[in-house]
Formats: sequence, C-alpha cells, structure tokens
Amino acid sequence: MTGTIFEQDTLVTLTADIVAAHVSNNSVSVGDVAALIGNVHAALFALGTPSTPETPKQEPAVAVRASIKPDYIVCLEDGKKLKLLKRHLMTHYQMTPAEYRAKWSLPSDYPMVAPNYAQQRKDMALRIGLGQKRRTPTAAPKADMPAKRGRKPKEQAVAEPA
Repeated sequence: MTGTIFEQDTLVTLTADIVAAHVSNNSVSVGDVAALIGNVHAALFALGTPSTPETPKQEPAVAVRASIKPDYIVCLEDGKKLKLLKRHLMTHYQMTPAEYRAKWSLPSDYPMVAPNYAQQRKDMALRIGLGQKRRTPTAAPKADMPAKRGRKPKEQAVAEPA
C-alpha cells in the first residue's frame, strides 16, 4: 500500500508540473484549468497501467483438413499453395515448423512437405542408392609390382663394386 501512496503522490506532482508549465506558456481560461488537470492526470495514469494488446485470434486461410493435398500444402497463414512449407514459413513469417504447429494447434506429425513431392524425393534417393548400408569392397588381388627402377641406395652401391 505504501507503493500506491508513493505512486499517487508522484502522479499528482507530475500532473501539477505539466499543468503549471502549460498554463505559464499558454492562455487558458479559469474554467478550462480543471478539465486540463483531469485530462493530464488521466493520461499519466493510463501510462502507468500496463495495457494488454487485444489481438484477435487469426483464422486460417483454409480449413486444416483441406490444407493437405497430394501435390501441394496450403499455408494456413496466407493461403499459398506450396511443395515445401518450412522455407516459406521462415522467410515470410520467421516461424519454425514447431511454432507454426503450435499456433494452429496442429498435430506433431503434420507434414511440411507435399506428399507426392516427398514420395518423388524418396524414390530418387533409393534409385541412386541412398539409405542402404555401405558394402565393404572386396579386396582385389594385388598384381606383382615390377621392381623399382632407378639407382640403388648408396649403401648397396658401395658394397657391390662395378
């Protein structure tokens, strides 16, 4: 309660200072001084109270069930049809897939890629051999290497006079 009295005292002091400065520099009729004091006090009091911004709940551009099609996924933020949703969310809304799912109350397995596109990528990866265990190469028999050509080492050259 002491904090409230202190805040009220500060608020009254600030109001008096502002009104005195305004009246000393401007011509104000006696009847308007009371209204001016009330307006300044209300404005200062409103500054001291935290305001909660009321943001209306955003509605999705399309229904959640209708957002997944075989060839594309519809972004619930803006209604765009995309094959890859993750990059669009990050570049346009600075939002991760987890934040997107949380915002729209989507399940954790909600896809970020169109189903047909994901299947195409999977087929291509399997076709080129990704996802298979690496096979150990069979050791090819070493062919007999011909003897090195060139000079003999110095020690052998001294031991064998020519």
